[in-house]
Amino acid sequence: MFDDRPAWAQRMEAERKARGWSPLDAARAMIAHSTEPLTDDKTLARQWRRWEAGEVEPRDHKELIAKVCGTTTHAFFPVSTKRDGRAEIQAVSGMDTVDIVARLRASDLDQATMDALAITVDRLCSEYAYLPGDQLLTEGRAWLTRVVGMRSQRLTLAQHREVLVLAGMLTLLVGCVEYDSGGHQGRLAAEGTRQAALTLGLESGHAPIVGWAHEMQAWFALTRGDTRGVIAASDDGIAAAPTDSVAVQLWAQKAKAWARLGDRRQVEVALDSGRRLLEGMSYPTNPENHFTVDPAKWDFYAMDCYRKLGEDALAETLAREVLRVGVDFDGTDRSPMRNAEARVTLGVVAARQGAIDEAVSYGMKALGGERKSLPSLAMVAEDLGGALARDHQEQPQAREFLDHLRVLRSA
Repeated sequence: MFDDRPAWAQRMEAERKARGWSPLDAARAMIAHSTEPLTDDKTLARQWRRWEAGEVEPRDHKELIAKVCGTTTHAFFPVSTKRDGRAEIQAVSGMDTVDIVARLRASDLDQATMDALAITVDRLCSEYAYLPGDQLLTEGRAWLTRVVGMRSQRLTLAQHREVLVLAGMLTLLVGCVEYDSGGHQGRLAAEGTRQAALTLGLESGHAPIVGWAHEMQAWFALTRGDTRGVIAASDDGIAAAPTDSVAVQLWAQKAKAWARLGDRRQVEVALDSGRRLLEGMSYPTNPENHFTVDPAKWDFYAMDCYRKLGEDALAETLAREVLRVGVDFDGTDRSPMRNAEARVTLGVVAARQGAIDEAVSYGMKALGGERKSLPSLAMVAEDLGGALARDHQEQPQAREFLDHLRVLRSA
């Protein structure tokens, strides 16, 4: 049956049921988490039922509801925003790519050229989620070469630092795409690029670049199974940029590491630290930029942790939310890599429940995407492979998925 309730109302019901709560339990949780006096629990429970039904919007309690459910306000009640980077470059500077490149060759650079270049870098970072890796790598390296070449021109001190920052962001982007490609050469190239980004961040005094360089180190360690390395790199990054959005992702990496070590308490500490930091930040100007932690991404982080901890109801609820946000009305994936991991999570839950056809269907769709991060996807898919190999490896569907997983591992 079609459910025409607002997405937030459907999520309130799903989150409550995933925790095994009644509306009264949910009301009591709100009271427990609130720093201000609320009405009595029975009145609040009646209000919760009205919210779930979509009759009224919880205008004054959105942050508290998100807190109770372990996420952020803008993840639970999203803000609709979409930027067109190419159109914005034209609007700000009146230049297209050819014009920008021509202006970069001039001996002196005006502010319009610098602004257009900054928006170009922002556009490239925003295309990370969906642009084919080979294409993004080629374009990213080309722009990095142009930006680095600017250092030989006559620049003011402010322009010199801006060039270093833009080069640092492009270097981070190139390193991420190199690592996505998988294989020994990809890993070696990505590590060298990461170290170059770290140097540029330190040279420019730009804490977020330094933080993201450490975040990449944590990500690399996570996919290798080096959980202690994840925690160490995350701590270094948080120390370098404690209030920037990269710190949110670093807390998430710590949570993922603790989940793989089976320490539920430390997972919750890390998740809550990141959630509170993200909740206190203003909504990002461009949430599509890969180096901006958009509020919806918090559900993606928590989904991974709960899957590893065996909290299937919570993991499934969050996976469905990731897909709801990440799939367009026509079925096109807006966030292919996040969606792939969400589908693997649903496959793991289905496998644990004995629904093998459903589990393999989710798994095969996840592995079949065109835009993927091979190390990350292989790491997550191992959970589904493990569940199938342990209990269902004699079934043909399970063997088919395990064969595909072996191919992915060897990539």
